[in-house]
Amino acid sequence: MGTQHTTADDIVYDLVSIQYHALEGAQTYDKYIKDAEDHDDVRQFFEECARQDGERAERCHELLKNLTSGTGMTGT
Repeated sequence: MGTQHTTADDIVYDLVSIQYHALEGAQTYDKYIKDAEDHDDVRQFFEECARQDGERAERCHELLKNLTSGTGMTGT
């Protein structure tokens, strides 16, 4: 018998995927920020993108914590 697949599995996978890509993006922006050191407007834009990805990763972490503690799976 195979294991049962649930909506919760999909949600956790989706959140982990978003978190991974947000963290990866935030790390990549460090290089972009260095490349744009002489262009304040571009550097600020890259910093804003990195900050947004960092916030996105933190939000995913919070949601994952809620899901895995059993408090976030309403409506399933």
